[in-house]
Amino acid sequence: MSNKLYNSDLQLWIKQTIQQLQNREFTSLDIENLIEELISLGKSERNTLRSNLKILLAHLLKLKIQHNVPDSMKTSWYSSVVEHRQRVLDNLADTPSLKSFLIEAVEKAYPDARKLAIKESKLAKFGVR
Repeated sequence: MSNKLYNSDLQLWIKQTIQQLQNREFTSLDIENLIEELISLGKSERNTLRSNLKILLAHLLKLKIQHNVPDSMKTSWYSSVVEHRQRVLDNLADTPSLKSFLIEAVEKAYPDARKLAIKESKLAKFGVR
């Protein structure tokens, strides 16, 4: 029944699984899907960190390379930098084990951030890749 419930109503499956765990009804658990959900949760945490780093790095790059833009645009980028920096700090505070993933996350986020900064700054039309 649990597998069918998992496929038809995820929220109800989660509620039921929590209840089974709280009641220590371990033999009733849908172990395969529980493992999948935990793996997915871990990936989601890493993806959130990487996404925030990508935006942070892209806007830092745009601030560094674009000089002749309106002040309002620069202000928007600064605001985004502050916001995404705080999100990264919050991610790391909420999940301290992500600190061990930080260097890898920056390495993975930087190429995408660079592409985004080039695309959004229109440098691609000048051959910058």
